[in-house]
Amino acid sequence: MVYSQPHVYATIFALSVLKACALDSYIAAVYEHSVILSEDTKIPVSPEDALMLMNKNMDVLKGAIKAAALQGARIIVTPEDGIYGWVFTRETIYPYLEDIPDPQVNWIPCTDPDRFAPAPVQERLSCMARSNAIYVVANIGDKKPCNSSDPKCPSDGHYQYNTDVVFDSEGKLVARYHKYNLFVTETQFDYPKEPEFVTFNTSFGKFGIFTCADILFHDPAVVLVSKLQVDTVLFPTAWVNTLPLLSASQFHSAWAMGMGINFLSANTRNSSLDMTGSGIYAPNGPRAFHYNTETENGHLLVVELSSHPRLSPTYPIAVNWSSYATSIKRFSPDDRNFSGVIYFDKFTFTELTKPEGNRTVCQKDLCCHLSYRMVEKQEDEVYVLGAFDGLHVVEGEYYLQICTLLKCKSTDLKTCGEPVATAHTRFEAFSLSGTFGTSYVFPEVLLSEVQLAPGEFQVLSDGRLISQNGTSKPILTVTLFGRWYEKDPP
Repeated sequence: MVYSQPHVYATIFALSVLKACALDSYIAAVYEHSVILSEDTKIPVSPEDALMLMNKNMDVLKGAIKAAALQGARIIVTPEDGIYGWVFTRETIYPYLEDIPDPQVNWIPCTDPDRFAPAPVQERLSCMARSNAIYVVANIGDKKPCNSSDPKCPSDGHYQYNTDVVFDSEGKLVARYHKYNLFVTETQFDYPKEPEFVTFNTSFGKFGIFTCADILFHDPAVVLVSKLQVDTVLFPTAWVNTLPLLSASQFHSAWAMGMGINFLSANTRNSSLDMTGSGIYAPNGPRAFHYNTETENGHLLVVELSSHPRLSPTYPIAVNWSSYATSIKRFSPDDRNFSGVIYFDKFTFTELTKPEGNRTVCQKDLCCHLSYRMVEKQEDEVYVLGAFDGLHVVEGEYYLQICTLLKCKSTDLKTCGEPVATAHTRFEAFSLSGTFGTSYVFPEVLLSEVQLAPGEFQVLSDGRLISQNGTSKPILTVTLFGRWYEKDPP
């Protein structure tokens, strides 16, 4: 006698439906937002006034979310601090915070706003997602009460967290992430006790989320990609551009390539703090990016991405970052080396004195090799090859190994490493490699006027970063940016 097994058939049917509904690609959006700021973040305001400011920003985001949905976007990322701004004290940020529940509560704020404590911001974000049938990613503040039984409870009786939230296309809260690596100025927020590794699944891939300075550290960023195997990272940020190596589009695109991941980065726009640079990046290069220093306008980016980039036939090959560099001898002696500083780190430099040639520069265990050919050497511009192998100790402590070809600010070698945004020297060819001790290396090519170079370079399996038929604009930097997480201090 054969017995029917309805639960088995139901399971098979459900899996078949999921497989049938799974999408090979999807349209993603990010919005760079010019945040409407409080007149004085040092003066406390009422909850009503705080909500008034947040509604002004959400009015702008509402338009961007609707525009993205009309272009077919399935998900949109908005910036860190995009709803209330920055540089608050612990007291003055409090009226802007809401109690954000664990997503496991299965809550749609838009249809059930009174289920938890008053949450007008979550309600409105949920309704934006629901009315436009789009996933909405936003950054707000979370507050959690505590008492003396918790030895780490702040004296005011509550924790305050810099928090990302994700609402699905029905308006349901599906993800909540508390920023783990706070920037030094974020004294209004508390550090979570442990890093959170937040992921969620959709019909168009597996997503992870973290915020701004988190990208510089192992947890949670590397864990989400390397261990939890997310397809796409969602990245709200308020990134202050730091040339020559850490402008937003430059570093975020490089990180996406180095980690082999889709990366949706939404930055704020503020000229006084040099905040701009948003993008939609894929493992083989940027798909769309925006860098604007001329106006204070917001900007929407919308583009199609592979849902599962690791399964794509164009997915980048595996790279042994030190293979080539450790197999060759030094190109040049170190008798003309000199020191210079990039963002507080002391580099060893050697000047490119000829229009073409081969140079090597070393620092500690890292040797950087460069072969290059300029179209024409400009007499009023100086380029150097630099190496840094050490612990960065300002605004966070993390171990770096960096090889970089860069333009100096002037012909005075003392300016090498200072920020510079324009250049006139074109390179016909370059090949950069290094004896890296880490497998986490992020390849960057930045052109004049702080523009990326999609399709104009490639990374070979032996670790060489090489040009492809020259570049469309003069070069600012060509960089292999290595992070040696195992050498970070505890």
